[in-house]
Amino acid sequence: MALVSTYFVKRRAFALGFTALGSCTGGVIFPVIVQQCLPSLGFPWTIRIIGFIMLLMNAITIGLYRTRLPPRKSGPLVDWASFTELPYALYCAGAFFSFWGLYFAFFYIGSYARNVLGASYQQSINLLLVQVCMGFIFRLLPTYYADKVGGLNVLIPFAFVCGIMMFVWIRINSIVTLYIFAVIYGSGSAVIQALWPAVIGSMSQERDLKKSGVRMGMAFTVVSISSFTGPPLAGAIIQSHNGNYTYANVWAGLSFFVGGFLLLATRVSLVGWDWKAKV
Repeated sequence: MALVSTYFVKRRAFALGFTALGSCTGGVIFPVIVQQCLPSLGFPWTIRIIGFIMLLMNAITIGLYRTRLPPRKSGPLVDWASFTELPYALYCAGAFFSFWGLYFAFFYIGSYARNVLGASYQQSINLLLVQVCMGFIFRLLPTYYADKVGGLNVLIPFAFVCGIMMFVWIRINSIVTLYIFAVIYGSGSAVIQALWPAVIGSMSQERDLKKSGVRMGMAFTVVSISSFTGPPLAGAIIQSHNGNYTYANVWAGLSFFVGGFLLLATRVSLVGWDWKAKV
């Protein structure tokens, strides 16, 4: 993602959104592989097949990577000074809370459909695929407009949309309604996943492209902690309440709202209260 960002300035958000389609593709292909291979080949060979596919794809892409800018001759692994910039620090915090609740639905929409609504295993897989497939549209269309109106301006509303959908989930009691949820939430979460790396470039006061790699790496590290801990935390909340998803929904929804307000604070720290500013 950092490599791609150095090749684009005017259409950086759209380029990174297009790059993010890769994870969307994998999100469709790998569940299908598991669905088809697990019953007949078992768990070990299913995982091996996925590993072989990842090994092949990574070997090809690494072999084709070309850097646009020469590497820095020297520099720290972590640019701690970046965290002293208020917009960057607020943005990393906003991304942390947004991603803390983001993957909850991807991990648990299937189990909710089966355990609470009585859906079949096939229906639960289809719900996940619908949710992921929305990314093919919403990782491109909003990022295209983000280059025109500003990535952060597009990102903020979708963080609140995802938060609202977490609270809507509490009242869902039918498979049809859950499919509608999967469409709307899948769309909103796709925008967040595609856009948030593109905004990092505007967080630097110096706008030094040579630092985009380390700054993006730092932000990804922050987000990796929330992405890693979010789903297990949601599972623990569900288990502690005897399979009731309501408390996990409330936690995820509040996480999105906190993230949304922090992203809003990021915008204010950059351009003040000028709501027409492109940022």
